[in-house]
Amino acid sequence: MAELIAQLALNTLALAAAYALVALGFVLVINAVGAVNFAHGDLVVAGGFIAVLLGQWFDLPGVVLAPAVLLLAGTLGLILSLLAYFPLRRGPPVGIYVSTIAVGVMLQNALLNIFGAAPRRGPSLVEAAPLRLGEIALSTQAIATIVAAGVLVLGLHLLLQRTQFGRRLRATAQDPLMAESVGIDTRLTIALSFIVAAALAGAAGLLLTPLHFVSPHDGAALILKAYVATVIGGWGRLHGALLGALIVAGSEVIGATLLSQPAAEALLYIVLLAMLWLKPDGLFGEAAGRRA
Repeated sequence: MAELIAQLALNTLALAAAYALVALGFVLVINAVGAVNFAHGDLVVAGGFIAVLLGQWFDLPGVVLAPAVLLLAGTLGLILSLLAYFPLRRGPPVGIYVSTIAVGVMLQNALLNIFGAAPRRGPSLVEAAPLRLGEIALSTQAIATIVAAGVLVLGLHLLLQRTQFGRRLRATAQDPLMAESVGIDTRLTIALSFIVAAALAGAAGLLLTPLHFVSPHDGAALILKAYVATVIGGWGRLHGALLGALIVAGSEVIGATLLSQPAAEALLYIVLLAMLWLKPDGLFGEAAGRRA
């Protein structure tokens, strides 16, 4: 019984760690531009397939491939901003919604043509035997996932709170016109936001592929989970996204283990409905002006 509880807790934390990176990137773009990037889930999938391809080419563990995955995924984020956001930034938000959906569909079809529809497994983050605590065996892959995600979350926190980019991003999110009037290049700041968000998505794809197979059609499910985590935590709240990701992962892992996968999906939306009834603005409230 103790082994089951320990494994459930570890699997929940590992999945929550990956989902947290998805949700943080999702919220980062919301805070930067006030609109939803519906291609974010497809960027996660792209990161997973980048890891699969690099793993096949170089036969290296995921932790070694991580910088290249983040760089390539960030490049996709820049391309996305140039195609789907900047040409439409002065128009209504619905134009950005539609354009990001279009880019996501194009990315999904490109992955289908290159890799096919069959699910793929990416390289393990580390190659090591399970860690044993008495009679309990703990997956080193799950532990590495938690540690890697923790490092990235800490790095994001320091980037946003301790750097000039973070201050410029907060200023741009609060009042773009005022930010421009004091000399902040809001276009560059927003482009960097897309790059960082896509790099986090790519990292999430790298972490998810050894735990779960990845296929080109997974983007819709991932964006939905990011959306749910954001609603639960509070729209536009980065720390809320972390707690929301934990709740989403807990519902999925515990529900699937103790009940079934369909029951786990139902449990997640029961939790979501309960949260909306009790706290319509999310656990930490809605950041003013972030929903558009």
